Amino acid sequence: MEIKANKDNLEKALTSLGNEAKEETSNKAIEAPKLSKEEEIGFHKGALNTLLAERNEVLKMIANVEAIMQAHIKRLQKLGVKIDVQKPEQAKK
Repeated sequence: MEIKANKDNLEKALTSLGNEAKEETSNKAIEAPKLSKEEEIGFHKGALNTLLAERNEVLKMIANVEAIMQAHIKRLQKLGVKIDVQKPEQAKK
């Protein structure tokens, strides 16, 4: 498969390449079977349960990373290194 790109206008070239890919996938798209209301409700409830569990695991990972970072910061401070920690609100400004 050869890709032809407009070298003079990169944005237009990339957009046209994306449109070609969309056309190919839309031509091959297969309609999903229709679900009953109860099946669809079950599907969405299952998806939410899965996403909730994943979100909880991400929060645990964040807490672990934060704890490890705090341990490093404390040790550096004990070694005499001045640490200037920015709060998330300060970082955005």
